[in-house]
Order: sequence, then structure tokens, then C-alpha cells
Amino acid sequence: MRINGPGLILTLSLAAAPIHLAAQTDSEPLSAIDWLSDVVREVPKPITNQPAPSSQDVTESASVIEVTTTPLGQIKLDAVGLLPRSTTGLPADFWTRSSAKALGMQLSDLRADLPPPLSQFLTTLLLAELPAPADSADGAEMFLARVDKFLEIGALDQAQALVQRAGPTRPVLFGRWFDVSLLTGREDAACTSMLQTPSIAPTYPARIFCLARAGDWDAAALTLGTGETLGVITKKEVDLLSRFLDPELFEGEPLLPIPDRITPLTFRMHEAIGEPLSLGGLPHAFAYANLSDKNGWKSRISAAERLTRTGAIPPSQLFALYNERTPAASGGVWDRVEAIQAFETSLKAGDPGGISTHLPRAMRAMRSAGLEHAFAQSYGPQLGKFPLTSEAQSDAIRAGLMSKDYELAANSDLPSGTPELWKRVATGQLGGARSDDALEAAVIAAFNAETPPEIFASLLSERRLGEAVIQAMGLMADGPRSDPADIERGLTLLNQLGLADVARQTALHMLLTRPRA
Repeated sequence: MRINGPGLILTLSLAAAPIHLAAQTDSEPLSAIDWLSDVVREVPKPITNQPAPSSQDVTESASVIEVTTTPLGQIKLDAVGLLPRSTTGLPADFWTRSSAKALGMQLSDLRADLPPPLSQFLTTLLLAELPAPADSADGAEMFLARVDKFLEIGALDQAQALVQRAGPTRPVLFGRWFDVSLLTGREDAACTSMLQTPSIAPTYPARIFCLARAGDWDAAALTLGTGETLGVITKKEVDLLSRFLDPELFEGEPLLPIPDRITPLTFRMHEAIGEPLSLGGLPHAFAYANLSDKNGWKSRISAAERLTRTGAIPPSQLFALYNERTPAASGGVWDRVEAIQAFETSLKAGDPGGISTHLPRAMRAMRSAGLEHAFAQSYGPQLGKFPLTSEAQSDAIRAGLMSKDYELAANSDLPSGTPELWKRVATGQLGGARSDDALEAAVIAAFNAETPPEIFASLLSERRLGEAVIQAMGLMADGPRSDPADIERGLTLLNQLGLADVARQTALHMLLTRPRA
């Protein structure tokens, strides 16, 4: 991230939502994520044949991101992160002057489908290692809010990396670690910790699942019988767990009804008994489970497209899937696959004629699926070096301006008809610019403003920087369909706080993706 200008402040990137899971035992959960498993609802009665407790930590990482868990001493959970200030450039007091609860609530209100430049900025904020709010308590409201925002958008690797960094066996964090591990197919480490650490206090269904995963079928069956006798396992849970433990007993029986409330635990057990649940209508996080190569190619692509739109996975992961094999059908997703494969073949061959032929079609296919920005991020920087036809060159410029190399694209030879404003936004040279168009006028005014918008005056005077940035992002959540006045306010704040790079990318996204006349 580039920080431009001496501005009011240095760097910012943030977002998250206070979503408090059922891992909290002494207070009402604050979470807005109602699909999280009720893993620590109550302490189960002692169970025989369970593994002896161990004092050693589980060191096997369940995350794709390699993270070393280190003793945190007196550091508050709210201050834990993966990106140091030397990387993010964020000011030390970015969160400290605000209430942890207020920040968490504002983060939870941020939409999961922010415009891509803001979504990328949000990821940096959520991973940032910064001093906690002054009133931060052991409840870790800000930390849980950050993790839960990742869960909301389906960014499970990032959520798991944060929890792993903080210490996943902490009771307040274990439920999230368990659920993320279930959806990513890396539940062995979480189950081992559950069975080794009595203080985590899992529910009967969670313990039964983990006992079965560990191969202790007798203990799992005994636990199921005990839970049913005590009335702490519902009839629907008994039916599902019974099939999970011994599916052969139920061969020929009707399928189980779809659960009223689908959690990662019920989702995985339905998958295990051969009765997988449809992803339709389920939160983004469940789509991650379909990325596994044990699923069909089409379902993997559909899941990757969904998660790419929210910024949960990098575009490269989607395009690798597109190129995995040759489509055997046409229509819908297969048309996108064919368009990308034909384009990539020409790009790898360095064939300007082929690129000119296939680039427009690939861009249209991605645009229709809401993935134009992902295409631009992956291919935009490569397209400027090829002599292309006018139509393809126009698409190449659009892709370049939506990529992180937008300045380089703006300084190349732009084809005739390219709006001058695009280049001026990309280069930050908007002095004297004018427009009668409402969106363009808002963008121009934002970069020519000399002071922050009045609506942020109070927050900035008290240096409640995080709150101001979250609010600015929320103003622009609808992308080019946002109120032009809100776009002006949001861009102005980011630019005034030294976040010119984020502001320019956001403005370019607004201008390039606005509905065409």
C-alpha cells in the first residue's frame, strides 16, 4: 500500500464486524453470524475412554498461511495481528481513541461486497497489528469482530491465520477455529485439541464428531447414548449423529430433512453420510468447502467465483481453476472458461492478433459475472506491451487502470476516445478539472478538497481515525451506484488522511464500472 501526502494521518486500512460466537460463556453472544456452531454451550459430563489431557500445545497449523504462535504475555487479543505497522504504515493510535464495542459494531455493519479496492483495503485493516482500543477488555471484541468479518466474506484462510496467531485453544477463540477447520477440511488439529483440553468444554455433538474422527468409535457411541439419555442432544442431532457413526444401519432409509439451522458441523456430517447440503442460500464461508478437489470441477469454479467476488480468495486461484481442463459443455460458466482459456493461450504465446480477438470476449464474460476487476488484477499489467486493435486496446486500458499498475497504464499511449478524467485520476492531476456529470464531479471535488468533510470533523478532532475510515468506506459501499455526495465525502476523507492510493483505485473503479448508457 502506498501512502501519499503528509496529510492528516498516515495509513489506514480496516474493517471487521463484531460477531461474537457461542464460545462466550458468561455473557450473551454479540455475534451477528448465526451459523457458527454451538461448540461450547455447556460442559459435558465426564466421558470414559477419552484421551488423557496433555499440557502440550498443538503445533500443527490448520492454516494455509504459515503462522507461528508466540506467547502474547499481557498483549490484549484486540491488538493481535499479522501485518506489523512497518508493513501497513497505520498510525499507532488508529484504534486507541475509540470504543472497542463501537468499532466492532461499525465493522459488522460494513457490507461483505464492498467495491474491490475497498475490500482489499479492508483485508489489510483486519490483519493489521495495532494497539488495542483503550477500553479493550478480555472479551476481545475487536479481535472477534475482525475474525468474524473474514468469516462473513468467506475468507477462511485469513480468519484461521488470525486465530492461529492468537492461540486457537483459548476458550473464546476455539469455536471459530473449530468451525473454520471444518469448512477447510483441516479439522484434525482442532479435534486433537478438543479431546486433549477439558477446559475447552465442547458440546456432545462436537465431541462425538471428534472422537469418531480419532477412530474411537466406542467412546463416540457411548457419548451419543449418554447425551441422549441426559436430554442434552436433540432428536435431530441424534438422527444425524447415529447415521454419521454407523451409516450402514440406515441404508435404504429416507434422506434426513434439511436442518433448520445449518452449521459447519452439521454441514460436514451431512457430507460424510453421503447427503451433502446445497450451497444455495448458505453464507459465503460454506462455499469454501466446495474448493476441495474432491468436488466436481463446475462446483469448484462456482465456489471460486463467489469467493473471488468478495475478495476472500486471490483471482489467481480462480483463473487456475478455469484452466484446469477442457470444458465438455457450453453455456453459463463453461462459456467463461472457454473465453479465458482462449485468451490465455494467446497471451502466453505473445500473439497480438489472438489477444485482440479473444480479449474483448473474455472481458465481457468476466464483466457479466461481476469479475471484471479480478480479470484486471490478474492480466491488466501484462496487456500494455502488445499492439492491439482499437477495441482490444480499449479493453486493455480499462484492465490496466483497474489493476495495481494503474499509473503505468495511465502514462501509456491511451487510445483516442479514452476519457481524459481517467488519466487525471490515475495520476492525481485533477487541478482545474470540470464535469457536469454527477459522479465525475464528485470525484473531481474529492481530490481537489483542501479539508476533510464536515461530517468527520468530530471524529478527526478526537483522532478516532478508525471510526472515520469505516464510515467513509460505508458511504461508498454501493460502488458507482452510491450517492455522488457520499462518494465525494468518502474519497475526500481517504485522500485527506494520506490514503491517496486507495482513494484513486476506488475512484477509478467507480468510473470504469459505472452502468453504461
